[in-house]
Amino acid sequence: MFPDPARVVGSFLSESDLEPTDAELDAIELAMPLIEAEVDLLDVQIALLDRPLTGVGMQRLRRAHRRVLAARRLLANRTSGGSEVA
Repeated sequence: MFPDPARVVGSFLSESDLEPTDAELDAIELAMPLIEAEVDLLDVQIALLDRPLTGVGMQRLRRAHRRVLAARRLLANRTSGGSEVA
C-alpha cells in the first residue's frame, strides 16, 4: 500500500503550514470574481467544442470573454490601489 500523502506531508510540515494564511484567503476572496468568470468562459468553450459555431454560440463566447476582461480590470484596479470604476 501507498502511504497516506497527508501523513507524509505532515511529517515534513507543521499543522499550521498545511492551512492557508489569512492573507492567502483574503487574496483568494479578492480574486474570486475573476476565477468564477474564467470558469464560466471555460464552460462555454467546452460546450462549443463539439458543435458548429453559430451566432448564438459566438455571442455566448464573446459575452463570457467580456466578463473575464471586466473582472481582470476590476481586480487590477483594486490591487493597484486605483479607484473602482463600474
